[in-house]
Amino acid sequence: QVQLVESGGGLVQPGGSLRLSCAASGNFFVIYDMRWHRQAPGKQREWVATITKEGATNYIDFVKGRFTISRENTKRSTYLQMNNLKPEDTGVYSCYVKVRRSPTGGLVEYWGQGTQVTVSS
Repeated sequence: QVQLVESGGGLVQPGGSLRLSCAASGNFFVIYDMRWHRQAPGKQREWVATITKEGATNYIDFVKGRFTISRENTKRSTYLQMNNLKPEDTGVYSCYVKVRRSPTGGLVEYWGQGTQVTVSS
């Protein structure tokens, strides 16, 4: 089993910054994609950013230039640096990983519980 623990959420004023962290623990062979999603109040969860095992990144349009996803493979962690936050960025941010649990095993997906981000003056 793989556990994901997010941290770094909180209340911030518009224009402020937060850095979210997600650490994976448990038994697995390798982590492939690491992603962040968010769920705004009253809306469905949506994808925000992805970083591959090789470090390639991709973002949804409305966070480009403001958010940066990164990862530290030795720490089995991914981070989301969020700058110039806007009220519409408010939501629960969840971490997602796709792992191979053994050298010959299949791919398995895991989700974290999420961390609340509130952008308000």
